[in-house]
Amino acid sequence: MQDTITMKSLTHSLLGFPPLFTKNNQRTQSISTTPAKKFSVFRVEMSTVTPTATPTSFGFVNLMDTFTVDVQRAENRPLNVPLIAPFTIASSRLEQVENVAIRVELRNGSVGWGETPILPFVTAEDQPTAMAKAAEACDFLRQAPAMTLGSLLKEIGAILPGHEFASVRAGVEMAVIDAVANNIRVPLWRLFGGASNTVTTDITIPIVSPTEAAKLASKYRKEGFKTLKLKVGKNLNSDIEVLQAIRVAHPECQFILDANEGYNPNEAVEVLEKLHEMGVTPVLFEQPVHRDDWEGLGYVSFIARDKYGVSVAADESCRSLDDVSRIAEGNLADVINIKLAKVGVVGALNIIDVAKVAGLNLMIGGMVETRLAMGFAGHLAAGLGCFKFIDLDTPLLLSEDPVLEGYEVSGATYKFTNVRGHGGFLHWDNIA
Repeated sequence: MQDTITMKSLTHSLLGFPPLFTKNNQRTQSISTTPAKKFSVFRVEMSTVTPTATPTSFGFVNLMDTFTVDVQRAENRPLNVPLIAPFTIASSRLEQVENVAIRVELRNGSVGWGETPILPFVTAEDQPTAMAKAAEACDFLRQAPAMTLGSLLKEIGAILPGHEFASVRAGVEMAVIDAVANNIRVPLWRLFGGASNTVTTDITIPIVSPTEAAKLASKYRKEGFKTLKLKVGKNLNSDIEVLQAIRVAHPECQFILDANEGYNPNEAVEVLEKLHEMGVTPVLFEQPVHRDDWEGLGYVSFIARDKYGVSVAADESCRSLDDVSRIAEGNLADVINIKLAKVGVVGALNIIDVAKVAGLNLMIGGMVETRLAMGFAGHLAAGLGCFKFIDLDTPLLLSEDPVLEGYEVSGATYKFTNVRGHGGFLHWDNIA
């Protein structure tokens, strides 16, 4: 059957000889998946974190060459979900989630699910654009002949290139990879390396009043969240007041500050100075300045690192492999924030590999997504085991959960079971 892994490869994977990865997951395999550019090799280097269980690892890189994908159906629909409260950051305000859901079914009936998140002024696509481009990709999948997973992902990358269509590309890639994992009956966290089957996330407090911020901090403290990610960058004085209020409500919490490009370099340094006077040291300062202000990013990183012992993360400033190289070569940041909607799944794996070689720490985050996209990102983070910061909280900010089954939630901890794929799905007809 064309849409199953070759019997020889499957048998060898099950029996462990020869293994797709060595016992401690340290073996690296490389195949070309992109046109010949500055970075043309796709490589995943597995983490050496001790796994929670000894997995049978089929290995995502191995499947790129050995698994033949034959798509029977592919379609997309709007995925609109209300938020508990408006989500405000320095660059935008979101009243409800208006994303795109993608469903892919292989010839043998295996189904995969993906999600394209839309966040105005952050993702390049709005919902109508995402719907049109997703429909184009789904039309290609329905008409494409059977081909290897690697070849199919290259074709998707050509249809949905660069940052302009990265969020749509991520959603389509998720659905295809999830369908493959369902076909071979492997959970995604095992497919991506099996380092762990859990992650512990922070939780975000958007830009709100000090009173509301204190209420949220108190609530999250009771629910077991130890790290709060604070959206700042709209008004420096208000940001300080909010920080003071949260410090009273949740005095033992760790802080991540996320300015979403909202400060100039001097304001960013002033925030750190005032926090230092309060006796507060953030564990991370995310995207303090405009994404194109490379000099400012380097300046804030230098002051934060050398004077206050605070790491700075590049988020909006890191949207490609070239950006990673520029950040590493100039020592412009300490951490790279990986978001699948920003670079796609294959793009994320490429960036992770380059960032690790460069000695940069890693964070995984999202836009405002349901448990479809968050589940996929969580499986990837748990399986690779290489992320220092986990920011996968946005499904907790929704007033409804349209996703059935999927990962288990216990406060700040997500547990990924042995259910194949990412385990979550939608009642397709209900979202039409």
